[in-house]
Amino acid sequence: MIRGFMKNSEFFSKIIENHLNLSIKEIKLSIKEILKCMILSLIKGKRIEIRGFGSFSLHYKKPRIGCNPKTGNKIKLKGKYIPYFKPGKILRTIVID
Repeated sequence: MIRGFMKNSEFFSKIIENHLNLSIKEIKLSIKEILKCMILSLIKGKRIEIRGFGSFSLHYKKPRIGCNPKTGNKIKLKGKYIPYFKPGKILRTIVID
């Protein structure tokens, strides 16, 4: 089982190891721009598919009755869209094996 997470600085360092001709500034700017485009696409309701890696979309959660964990009181929760990631076949295969 994999534990922990990769911080931004570690992520950028891994990319720099493989691409010595790029500066940290260029790499950070590129990644931020990619993420910005992905977020804007999701806001517009578009699905994002990166072949072999996976797809990003929004799933709608219906309004429901929830429970306040502190008080135990029932509360009405509004319907909302949540980001959803579905891993692609290649990613699933690599991670599982």
